Order: sequence, then structure tokens, then C-alpha cells
Amino acid sequence: MSDSVTFVVVKATFVLLLVASALTWALVIVKALQNGRIARQNRLFARVFGKVSRLPAVEQLTKHAGPMARVALAGVEAWGDGSEPIRNDRAAFDVRKDVLERSLRQQIQREKHTVESALPVLASIGATAPFVGLFGTVLGIIHALQRISGAGSASLEVVAGPIGEALVATAIGIAVAVPAVLAYNYFVRRLKGLTSDLEDFANTLVNTAIVSALVDKASDSERPSNPAIAIRSRAASA
Repeated sequence: MSDSVTFVVVKATFVLLLVASALTWALVIVKALQNGRIARQNRLFARVFGKVSRLPAVEQLTKHAGPMARVALAGVEAWGDGSEPIRNDRAAFDVRKDVLERSLRQQIQREKHTVESALPVLASIGATAPFVGLFGTVLGIIHALQRISGAGSASLEVVAGPIGEALVATAIGIAVAVPAVLAYNYFVRRLKGLTSDLEDFANTLVNTAIVSALVDKASDSERPSNPAIAIRSRAASA
């Protein structure tokens, strides 16, 4: 490899590492803003609907944003697809419950995919940046040895400068990789916490739907089906 080609490749390695560093910090800022917005939206939604004993209406849920609100909306819409009252048909009840649970799982997966976007880029930068820096160092040392051989001298003054410049690439690679790895681990941990919260909320939503259905069923069973019977019963009690 000629001296000029080696020099160009080493400089290209430095440029690549600087671009990776800029991309890392841009992704860190974007993901931090995204996580902060999601946390605020979920707190607001939990404060409004955290103590609701029955399923909220679709019109109420559409006024809120955030993963938790979208999971609730998917669940309410799935549960409302079988809008006919549940009497004594256990099979119909089980079908509606399965549809609700499947819709909640699908929405949680969609929210997870949205939040984990760009995390593979951080992981790739963290894993490859040290090797890119090492590659630049190796080529830099080759370039330095070519310069030393061309100078015809192997004194410490001649060797130290080019070798030191070559080692800068490894240092830059490590400096790029460390923030990327730390940011990736942090956002993965936040993603796991969000997924756990959504799963807990989905379980609560399923329980609320079941309790609401049982309450409605009990109310229907206590309500007379024939209005004439109700009138006669009130007249007899009078």
C-alpha cells in the first residue's frame, strides 16, 4: 500500500469516527427527549385513569397521548367489538377476553418497537468504534514506518511523533464507543421498565374489563325481563 493511500485511509478513519461520535450524541439527545415525553404522558394518563373502576370510553382515551393511552385505547376498542351483553355464554366471554389480551399484547409490542428504534445504531457504534480506531492505528503505524524508512533514521525523535499520532485513532475509537455503550444500556433499561409498566397496566385493564362484565351480568340478572312483571311486583309491595 502506497504512502499516500495509507494517509488517506487513516484520515478517512478519523472522519468516520467523528461522524459516529456526532451521530451518537444526536441519538442520545433524541432518545432522552423521547423518554422524557413518554414518562410525562404516562404519568398524566395514570393520574387521570389510575383509579377508574370501569373501562373508560373511547372518546376519553382519544384525548390523551402516550404509550399507556394507546394501549388502553386498543384494549377498549377490542373489548367493545363484542358489544352485545354477556349473559350466560361462557364461550363468548372467553373469546372476548382472548381478543382483548391479544390486542393488548400486539399494542405493547408496537410501542416497544417504536421506543427501541435507533438503539441498534447505538449498539453498533459502541461495538465497532474501538475496532475502527484500532484499524486506523494499524494503518497509522504502517504510514509512520514508511515515513521513518524514508527518513533513513530510527531515532526516538523520528519514531515517537508518527507512532503517537497513530495511537490517537485508538483513543478516539474508545472515546466514541464508551458514551454509545453507556447510552445503549441506559435506554435499554428504560425500555424494560416501560414494557413492564405497560404489561402491568394491561393486566389491570383485563381485570377491570372482567369485573365490569360480571357487574353488568349481575345487574342484568337482577333486572326483570318483562316490564309487566316489574309493575306487578311494585304494586304487590305497595
